[in-house]
Amino acid sequence: MSAMKTLEWQNFFAVQREQHGKVMFSTAELANAARTTLHAVNTELGRLIKRGIVRRYAQGWYGPVQGVEVESILTALDPGAYATGFYALFRLSLVTQAPTETTCFTNRRHNRKINGNAWMGRLRFIHAPEGIYARPAGRALAPMEQALCDFVWLSLRERTDPLSLVTFRNLDALNRPRLEKVRRRYPQPVQFAIGRIVDPSPGG
Repeated sequence: MSAMKTLEWQNFFAVQREQHGKVMFSTAELANAARTTLHAVNTELGRLIKRGIVRRYAQGWYGPVQGVEVESILTALDPGAYATGFYALFRLSLVTQAPTETTCFTNRRHNRKINGNAWMGRLRFIHAPEGIYARPAGRALAPMEQALCDFVWLSLRERTDPLSLVTFRNLDALNRPRLEKVRRRYPQPVQFAIGRIVDPSPGG
């Protein structure tokens, strides 16, 4: 059985993205697409990686080099996980510093870390308790109001002042009614710390 040529692989990834919005594939899925064995497709993947066509995003998961966001990787690794906290704040332009890891809240008990590459850094999975965990419908990136609350909650849990970790900006982009609604889900110390960030006036 002949292997798929490089152009065929490129067309496969393009069609999957355009028609199905799919950019992450397990080794088994790729072997099935190529109608070959796992051993043969692993060999082929090694060749494609060297040629800059494919990237290994996590153990057993591959995709095209360009156009793959962290959220797509999360959905493949843990369908219940979503990116939030520091990473989401940076993506949404609410902090100036770039994170070195992606904070991922999940409803599964597997507090683990996945070391990625220079492009994506490290994925840090945190089992968030009921009431804090709230995966956004249809997406794997928390909206800015939720990301801020999650960032503050996690900072305080780790005994760190959130204001000492990042420099906030564009806070006027926050939807205040939505923030207040989300904020009420968190413990009182978290609510107070969020107030210090969004309204630094006394008693804010």
